[in-house]
Amino acid sequence: MAPIAVGNTIPDGTLAYFDEQDQLQKVSVHSLAAGKKVVLFAVPGAFTPTCSLKHVPGFVEKAELLKSKGVDEILCLSVNDSFVMKAWAKTYPENKHVKFLADGAAKYTHALGLELDLSDKGLGIRSKRYALLVEDLKVKAANIESGGEFTVSGADEILKAL
Repeated sequence: MAPIAVGNTIPDGTLAYFDEQDQLQKVSVHSLAAGKKVVLFAVPGAFTPTCSLKHVPGFVEKAELLKSKGVDEILCLSVNDSFVMKAWAKTYPENKHVKFLADGAAKYTHALGLELDLSDKGLGIRSKRYALLVEDLKVKAANIESGGEFTVSGADEILKAL
């Protein structure tokens, strides 16, 4: 399957997260993104060095700026279960705007065509690192990393696309 690209409509799919009342929620991606400007970024794994120390912190730190430029939702996706994503979100107590979404079985990642096979490292199927700028379900920017790089998918690159 070809990876998602600029001009494509993002597929719908169901992801999971824990809300403010600590209740597990399952949510349709389209319900989060329809009629909105959304940043959807993904990381290969929660609690991994680049993801935890660079990728997520950039979006947490720049969230207010992104919001000021019209972004309605900032969504962080990882192929981890919802409990891991809940615990990971708690490591960013200053976070007010990034929603941590679990794609535990990588179904949504597969629908985007952005799987990353890290089986040789003992991690199984994960997501490539990327950041999408989506307006009313249409991809306006698709910043997809190759390999283990972190060069085009950070918050600053999305800010340039706004």
